[in-house]
Amino acid sequence: MRIGVPSETKTLEGRVALVPAACADLVRQGHEVFVQSGAGLKSGFSDEAFARVGVKLAATAKELYDSAEMIVKVKEPIAGDLELLRKDHLLFCYLHLAAEPELTKRLLEIGLTGIAFESVEHNDGTLPLLAPMSIIAGRIATQVGTHLLHQPEGGKGKLLGGLPSTERGKVIVFGAGAAGSNSAQLAAAGGANVIVFEKRPDRLQEMMAVAPNVTALYPYEETVAREIRTADLVIGAVLIPSAKAPRVVTAEMVKSMEPGSVLVDISIDQGGCFETSKATTWKDPTYVVDGVTHFCVTNMPGAVPQTSSQAICAAILPYVARLAADKNWKAFEPLKRGINVEGGQIVHPALKG
Repeated sequence: MRIGVPSETKTLEGRVALVPAACADLVRQGHEVFVQSGAGLKSGFSDEAFARVGVKLAATAKELYDSAEMIVKVKEPIAGDLELLRKDHLLFCYLHLAAEPELTKRLLEIGLTGIAFESVEHNDGTLPLLAPMSIIAGRIATQVGTHLLHQPEGGKGKLLGGLPSTERGKVIVFGAGAAGSNSAQLAAAGGANVIVFEKRPDRLQEMMAVAPNVTALYPYEETVAREIRTADLVIGAVLIPSAKAPRVVTAEMVKSMEPGSVLVDISIDQGGCFETSKATTWKDPTYVVDGVTHFCVTNMPGAVPQTSSQAICAAILPYVARLAADKNWKAFEPLKRGINVEGGQIVHPALKG
């Protein structure tokens, strides 16, 4: 199969979907791999590194899309990409269509088959292609939130871990999946008092076992409202696979917080889990509502493209290889579950409502 890896076009997105070593494996398996010139530079992978392993470099996005049968990229296609996609393309990337009705409409008009990384699901409910980026986003959320609490950034000027004679900061995390648990673990390791809101009993137990400064609670609305008032940093990491994120923090709750507090919404890719959330970019990442700084960047892992590219590539490569080599790939349930759109129709059940 002819596999194409274009340059990412989202604002300040530095990842590349397949690193040279992965391309080498695909070439050895008999596939033609095309990479757009410069696609790997921000991740630390030169054109020469791709060429050395048998990759064919495409000078332009048009040349890349024209040459490929399967398009493998990281983030969802935007304006320039959509003009180059064809009905016969197999598109494999993050799509997050629940939060993107206009993108959904365009993909339906094109008529291609779109498989979303975030929708590939094993029989046990795990999401193998979402997990690595969720881990990175979770860690970035705590790092960014800690920085935004600094007074020069407009924060309340609080050191989350505290020290003798001062109080510790308070971090609230919604969700204890891959993203939320990593946010909580990093905040706890830094010395903050951490509250994790989660509905699943097994995850509540896991969070309580992280450290003595982590408390795990069921998200009763009254409890959430009470704890939010005194929080320094609130991180949203709730997920309903492939569906729009539920709202867990209301505008009234945000209004009750102290000025200079920080909200970080990891769930923004799926529409956001705070009522006051709206998507931002790394170029202009924050805004303020009622004195509370909001960080809602839709491609958080794009800030560490070398790490992120290596992680996502390791996760997706077996699936790329299967799609490329197996004409009966739909018999493999995880990939079949990953189909969001096909032939002008919405396929994934979470998107049909």
